Amino acid sequence: MSDVPADDLPTVVIVGRPNVGKSTLFNRIIGGQVAIVEDRPGVTRDRKENEAEWLGNRFTLVDTGGWLPGGSSLEAKVSRQVEAAVRHADLVLFVVDASTGVTDDDAEIGAWLRKTGRPILVVTNKADNDRRESDRWEFLSLGLGDPLPVSALHGRRAGDLLDEIVALLPSTAEPADAPTGVGSDGEALWNPTDQPPPRVAIVGRPNVGKSTLFNRLVGEDRSVVHDMPGTTRDAIDTLVDTPDGPIVFVDTAGMRKRGKIDDSAEYYSMVRALRAIDAADIALLVIDATEGITGQDQRLAERVDASGCPIVVMLNKWELVDDAEKRLEVQAELNRKLNFVGDAPVLKISALSGKGVHKLRPVLQEAITQYHRRVPTRDVNKVIAAAQQKQPAAHGVKVLYAMQGATDPPTFTLFVNRELPAPYLRYLERSIREAFEFGSTPIKLRVRKRTE
Repeated sequence: MSDVPADDLPTVVIVGRPNVGKSTLFNRIIGGQVAIVEDRPGVTRDRKENEAEWLGNRFTLVDTGGWLPGGSSLEAKVSRQVEAAVRHADLVLFVVDASTGVTDDDAEIGAWLRKTGRPILVVTNKADNDRRESDRWEFLSLGLGDPLPVSALHGRRAGDLLDEIVALLPSTAEPADAPTGVGSDGEALWNPTDQPPPRVAIVGRPNVGKSTLFNRLVGEDRSVVHDMPGTTRDAIDTLVDTPDGPIVFVDTAGMRKRGKIDDSAEYYSMVRALRAIDAADIALLVIDATEGITGQDQRLAERVDASGCPIVVMLNKWELVDDAEKRLEVQAELNRKLNFVGDAPVLKISALSGKGVHKLRPVLQEAITQYHRRVPTRDVNKVIAAAQQKQPAAHGVKVLYAMQGATDPPTFTLFVNRELPAPYLRYLERSIREAFEFGSTPIKLRVRKRTE
C-alpha cells in the first residue's frame, strides 16, 4: 500500500508549466518509475500521489500536470487539478527549466503561487553542469526566494533538494511498526499486520465514463474528466474510508486494441492499467450503454477474468438509453457476449448524476467477502463426493481428496487417480460454486495426479 498516502503526512506538491521535468523529479524522489515520463508537454494530467521518505521522514509527494490557465477546456481542467493540490500543500516545489530561463508562463505561475500563501521552493531542473547551476540566479526575479538547482534525470543535487524539503516540513520520523492509513478522525484505518484494504480497479474502453465514476466514488474531482478519449494517462489510487471499511479505488486509462496504439504515452498508460488489474481484488468494468457491448468490452472482460478477480459490470449512461427496445437489446448482448463471466452483478448507473451508484456498495462488500473466503476441507470433500455420486466420471476417473489451498481468488486442489477430463472438471467447478454460493467470484481448480 506504499502508493496510498496516510492522511496525516505533510504534503509536497510539484507544480510548473508543461515539460519542465515534474514527473521526472517525482520519479527521482520516489525512487522508481512511477509516473509516465515523455519528452513532450501534456503527458501528465491527473494528480498522482505517492508516499516518499528521506532520512526517516515521510511525506506525501504529489505530481501534477502543467499549469496553463486560459488554454483549451482540457488544459483548464488540468490547471484546476493543480490549483486543488496546491490548496492542500504544506510545501510547493515550483519546477522551472534552467536550460530556457524565465518564461512568461513561469512568471505567471510565480505570481499565482505568491498569492496562495503556501511555502514555495523554486527548483531549477535540468541543471546538468556547473554553468547551468549558475544560471539559477535568473529565477530570483520570480520573487520566491533562492532557487535550488537539480538534475532530476541524472540525480545531480537530488539529495540537497531532499534535505531542504525535510527541513521545511514537520518531522514525521516514527517507529517502523507504527500504524499507517489514518482516517479523518486521526485513528488508524489499518495496521501493517492487518489485511490490506481491498483494491477496486475501474477499467473500460476510452471515454466510457471511468473517471466520472471514480470521482463520484471518492467524493471529489481527483481525475480530469473530458469528452476527449484518452484523457486519463496513469492509474490513480485513492483511499476512501467507507462504512464497510477502507477501500482503495483505482482509476485507470482507457484501453484500446494494441494495433491502434500509435502513441508511447498511451502504450505505457495501457501497461499501467493492466498492472492495476493484476493487483486488484475487484474490477468494475464500465461499459457505455449507448454503444452496447463491443468486441473491446469482451476482450477487457476476458483479461480481467484471466487475472482472477471478480467483475462487476457497470452499464454507464443508462439514462440516455430511453428506448425500451434498445434496453432489451443491450441486456441481450450482455448475456450473449459476456456469458463467460458467469453471474457477474450488472448495475445500470449514471456516473454523471450518481443515479444507481449507491447500489454498488453492498455488491462490492459481497464480492470482497467471497474473494477472501476460505471453505473447510471437510465441507469441500462432502461437495465433491456428492457431485461424483450424482454424476460419476467416465473410465473410473475419481477425485480421491480435495482441499482449498489459497484465497484471492479461492483456489481448490483436487487429488485424482488419473487425468480428469475438462468437461468433468467444469462440472466439479460448477458444483463447488453453487454449493458455497461463490456467485461471480472466479474460482480456480488445480489437479494433482496421485503418484503410484
